[in-house]
Amino acid sequence: MPFTESFFLINLFANRPNYHINPFSLYVKFFKLYSLNRFYKTNFEFIREMSTDKKDHPEILKWASSDGEFRRKDSSFRSTISKNPNATYSAEKDRYHLYISWACPWAHRTVIVRALKGLDNVIGLSVVDYFMGEKGWKFSTPEETPGAIPDNINNAQYIRELYFKTDPNYEGRFTVPVLWDKKTQTIVNNESSEIIRIFNDAFDDLTSTTKGITYYPENLRTKIDEINEWVYNTVNNGVYKCGFATTQEAYNRNIEPLFESLDRLEDILSKNEFLVGDTFTEADIRLWTTIIRFDPVYHTHFKTNKKTIANDYPNILRWARQIYQIPKVADTVNMYHIKHHYYESHKQINPTGIVPINNGPDLAHPIIKPKNA
Repeated sequence: MPFTESFFLINLFANRPNYHINPFSLYVKFFKLYSLNRFYKTNFEFIREMSTDKKDHPEILKWASSDGEFRRKDSSFRSTISKNPNATYSAEKDRYHLYISWACPWAHRTVIVRALKGLDNVIGLSVVDYFMGEKGWKFSTPEETPGAIPDNINNAQYIRELYFKTDPNYEGRFTVPVLWDKKTQTIVNNESSEIIRIFNDAFDDLTSTTKGITYYPENLRTKIDEINEWVYNTVNNGVYKCGFATTQEAYNRNIEPLFESLDRLEDILSKNEFLVGDTFTEADIRLWTTIIRFDPVYHTHFKTNKKTIANDYPNILRWARQIYQIPKVADTVNMYHIKHHYYESHKQINPTGIVPINNGPDLAHPIIKPKNA
């Protein structure tokens, strides 16, 4: 009831002779009720705003579990694209759009395979700003952030809008990469390991120069899968387990397995050109996006400072340079976005936002095989 109407009724009843009511006590009771009403109204509005805010802006920057351990959650959208024209998601030119961050190693995999398979004119591309704030990945113009490519498909301001457009009740993280279907207006897949396999062969009938080129050859799949598994757990995800740990125990559990795996990789690459013999495969691509970020970011930012790639792993360095110098790969590397994303976005790790000067080893340097190779 509005304040003026309530005040009128109090005066009406207080001044009637048949009602033995003390006007002063009535006013006191009224103001108590009025104040209580204002309190509940204000606080319920606040609670409602908080719950809405929680739905719209989940705890994007809260990475570790209660025990201090970082546990990466599974991706939510896992559909595939088929050569079959009758499939729900069939391979068609200009039907799909890829959303990535130059900074993200998982998204980086997908844009490498997109480039190597000659899909630049088949699958569109948008690139988010390197900075990730409380609302997650945002879109910027190239004028605002060089290297960014706005979302001209959905005109979204944030990646999270794509997730809510696909599922209004979505409660997970708003990650990249995102493979979007313009026809059905939905996310097809947001799992990088599956997107690179989709790109590997699903669109072969739409390309002429790269048809038949595969980074997941059938005769090597068992070996590739085996390497992918331990590299993912201890290296790709291992650096994050160290960097996002919030207890010493969680950090200690993951730092040694990381360097044991790097030592193992160094040994493999001292004998082989690539991870699976002399064949360049997806196993190399999946590892490579972590390795090129190791010295300039993970070594300092994620406290993985026992060794560096440049000074302690000559065979890994040779291999990293060799892949960088494969045509089209270098074009997918934006070290400015990589460094500024990690050092500026992760305020819980680097509150000052200061970005170190080191860009890591020169990957364009001539490839010189180590003496023991």
